[in-house]
This record gives sequence, structure tokens and C-alpha cells, in this order.
Amino acid sequence: MAAQLYKTKSGRLFHAGAIGIVAVGVPARGKTHISRSLCRYMRWLGVSAKVFSVGNLRRAKLGSISNEYFDPSNKEAASARLEIADECLEDMITWLQDGSGQVGIYDGNNITEARRREIRDKLVANDIHPLFIESICTKPEIVLANIRSVKISSPDYIGWDPEDAVKDYTNRIEQQLANYETIEDLSFPFVKLMNVGDQLIVNNVHGYLQSRVVYYLMNLHNQPRTIYFARAGECQNPRSYKIDAELSPEGERYAERLKDFVLHHRADEAKRNKNEQQRPLTVWTSTRKKARQTALYFAQEGIPVRQHSVLNQINPGIVDGLTEAEIKAKFPEEVIRARQDPYHHRFPRAEVRRRQKSNDNGTPPKKNACNLRYFFFL
Repeated sequence: MAAQLYKTKSGRLFHAGAIGIVAVGVPARGKTHISRSLCRYMRWLGVSAKVFSVGNLRRAKLGSISNEYFDPSNKEAASARLEIADECLEDMITWLQDGSGQVGIYDGNNITEARRREIRDKLVANDIHPLFIESICTKPEIVLANIRSVKISSPDYIGWDPEDAVKDYTNRIEQQLANYETIEDLSFPFVKLMNVGDQLIVNNVHGYLQSRVVYYLMNLHNQPRTIYFARAGECQNPRSYKIDAELSPEGERYAERLKDFVLHHRADEAKRNKNEQQRPLTVWTSTRKKARQTALYFAQEGIPVRQHSVLNQINPGIVDGLTEAEIKAKFPEEVIRARQDPYHHRFPRAEVRRRQKSNDNGTPPKKNACNLRYFFFL
């Protein structure tokens, strides 16, 4: 993806304004997973994003509470829930209005049409573009797996017996289902996510960032996957980008050892998890010589190797071939600018991608460090 080399007058990107994403659905449908992963994706794009969790705010204010709190017939509890939900919504609106952020994600249930209309009207009144994401699950096994893997380990169930926690949370879901209304108003901009990606229904969604949200949801999954990060082997001229040098003898030895290590590791994993089907291994590499030659040992074992130019090291421009110390000595002003605006800065005659942020010392980043930032919020 091309670099975002400009900012609008408001400081926001893509001329998209402020966007309020509103989660919809009963508990254990993956709303929090979607909210957090979507926030991570927005930040990876260089967009200031933040999740505002009604559940987290409720726990911070009230601590652990009984199931009576979620009983729809308990008017006192319903009033307290609404007060906390409104406070969380106001926090998001304030954060978006004061210029701190661009995409706020409101993580709550919001299961009635009246509540969603109230939220939409508040967002529109504050010049915030609303987008509703409804998570629907019709497969009981997915809901149960979500309860067992995530919900019973939440702060609400510290010290509980797992089976008692499952029963309690299941009862909480049934209480919510009594008042649940799916989104039917076609004037709303919404996305319906069925069974964590089996089907996607999109309605009245406009704008670049909103389309990026839809794209991300189309590729969302909740199955565990293992991703290995590895550096390419040492090349014959490691400081020069222009030369695109081949692997050195030491780089060749490293590449072969890397292949042996990964294959042995996967074989051990398969033995430890005999009841789970292991996903096939695919190697992604850049189009640079040293990367392709490092992956060659995997290809010789019959493992698919895919070359992606987006994984290429960025062209460092005039600092090509220089050490970090030399860069700081020769271009001190550029180093300062890189620290001040790492997402948009580039050295003269260099390239920059939005997903690649300069190092804290102002020098060009390494590719794996940039990829790891996506997965670990660094």
C-alpha cells in the first residue's frame, strides 16, 4: 500500500473525518475480539484508533457483580447499565472531538433498535460518522467455545469453577436474547458478520476508511495460526540496498539451518498435538535476492514459496550504506524529523510505507520489526 504522505487540516488521514464504530450483538459473539483486532488494524494503517469497552468501564466502577444485574426486569440495574454505557459513549465522543483520535470503537451489546438509534443520533450530532458492526452466531458450538476459551477467564469469574462460570454466563446470554433486535433499518450504515466470517452483509457503507473496515472483516478469522518470523541470511554486501547482493557463505549455511530448524520444530509440534490437524506450511518472502535464496531451501523440500514485493526492505535513499552513527552525524536534522513524525517522514530519495515506522532512534526500520509491531501493538 502506498504511503500516506499528507495530513488534512484536522490532522486526520484520508479526509475521512471522525468515525464511530459501534459493536452490536449478544454476549459471546466475538464483539470484543473484532473490536480489538480492528483497532490494531487501524493503528497499523497509521490511523489513531481506540476501543471504548462498556464491560471494562463497568468492571472498573462496580467490580464483579451477580447475574441479577443483567436481568432485564431489574429496572434499577438497567438504569445503572445505561448510565455506564452512556458514560463510555461520551468518553469516545470526547476523545474524537478533542483531536486525539480518528476511529473510536464502542464495544458494547447495543441490542435494541431504540438504543442504536440513540447512539447514531448522538454521533451524527457531533459530526462523527457512525458504522455499526453486528456479530451474529447461529452455531452453538462456536458460542460455547468462545465462552470456555475467553469469557470464563474474564475478571467477572475469578475464582469460579469453570462449569459454574459457563452456566452463569449462558444464563446472562439468555437474559440478553429476550430483548435482542437485529439491525433492520436500512438507513443505518452497518455490516453483519455471520458466524465469524461465514457470511458478510454490508449496507449503506461509504468512505475509504469504512471500506477498509469491510475489507478487514472479510478476512477476519478466529482460528489459531502460527506465524514464524525469520531474517534473511547474511548477504555479501549487507549495507548496500542498491547492489541487492546474493547470500554469503555464512548466509547459505544459515538458510539451510533455518529450514532444518523450522521443519524439526513443526514435526515436534505435530507429535505433541496428534489430535489436531496441522496447517500446511507456506513461506512468504520478499523479492530481494538474499530473501529468495534463503527461501530456496524450503522450496527444495516441496514447500510453497510466495514472493511479495510488499515485504521488500524499503529504499533508504541517501542513507544507503551508512551506519546508524553515520546517519546521525551526517543528517542530524533528518533524524530529528524522523523522530517527530515517524509515519510520514522519509529520508531524501528514500521511500516510506505507512505500515513501516522509523525506529525510535530515527533510522530506517527493519522489516521484521515493522511486522511485529502489527501483531504486538509496538
